[in-house]
Amino acid sequence: MKLACQLNDILPGTGVCALLEGRQIALFRPSAAAEVFAIDNRDPFFAANVLSRGIVGEHEGELWVASPLKKQHFRLRDGHCLENAAMSVQSYPVEVRDQQVWVTV
Repeated sequence: MKLACQLNDILPGTGVCALLEGRQIALFRPSAAAEVFAIDNRDPFFAANVLSRGIVGEHEGELWVASPLKKQHFRLRDGHCLENAAMSVQSYPVEVRDQQVWVTV
């Protein structure tokens, strides 16, 4: 596991980007709770590293991020693209320990 950031570096309802082992990882904290999700930051539709700047939302109990480019939705728990499963992104295991966010890359 790699230390990505401090929990307080991620404002509730937003995402941030961390560079871990040469990969841009988008970290999301959907609420004030200490729950964090990690997926690739690269939008596969446009080959742009922008997912960490997307809008976090929920629909039918599933948390997702909408890409800031064309608004495709990626499920936070597994990176599945809701519009086109062939364009899904990698997800990563996350642990929050002592207010630190650790990611397995």
